[in-house]
Amino acid sequence: MTSILAIDTSTDACSVALSGSNTVRVLLEHAPRRHNQLLLGMLRELLPQGPGNLDAVAYGSGPGSFTGLRITASAAQGICYAAQLPALPVSTLAAQVQSAIRLGLAGEGDWVLSTLDAHIGELYWGLYRVVDGLPQAASAASACHPGELVLPVKESLVAVGSGLHYLEQMPGNCRDLFSTVHGELLPSAEDILPLAQRAFLAGEWQRAEAVCPVYVRDEVRWKKLAEQGPRG
Repeated sequence: MTSILAIDTSTDACSVALSGSNTVRVLLEHAPRRHNQLLLGMLRELLPQGPGNLDAVAYGSGPGSFTGLRITASAAQGICYAAQLPALPVSTLAAQVQSAIRLGLAGEGDWVLSTLDAHIGELYWGLYRVVDGLPQAASAASACHPGELVLPVKESLVAVGSGLHYLEQMPGNCRDLFSTVHGELLPSAEDILPLAQRAFLAGEWQRAEAVCPVYVRDEVRWKKLAEQGPRG
């Protein structure tokens, strides 16, 4: 089995996961605003001998918390740069759908609306279809005010994620499509791994210098490695 390290700090959950030898190890803690304090220790626990045996590093690329995305991208970029490893960006919205699949909240053929609370009266969202046990994107990741949500399908949906905090503000014609809602769900690094494995086998990876969060909003921009100035 390909050995992939996955990192995600895009939400209140701080998580890392490691695949290899037909096993998956996961460390996860619900720790708002403590990701920077926890992540290094979690990585040391998961990789006591360092990253030498890894094949790739996957990271939750966004959307999500601006600070959290920077922490994830910095960690993934640093490990990939130091160990000369490929990076695998995975949408946090897609990973959240994979979490729903793993937990039995969504199944084959289901439409899933994945949401995250953007914390400024807006939500991030993406629409997915479960195909062969994995989420397949049916829309680009977007940000909007809850009342402006427009879904491109008229079929029954499973709705997941912290963006459902705004459920009552969403248009009635959207809410009428929700067969079940799971607002407590958060993405986990564990559920980045199946999507990262698919991307790795397809050759859809990045070099360290190309690691870049997906903020969705145009006014926020991450500087790639070549733009970050001299390294201390």
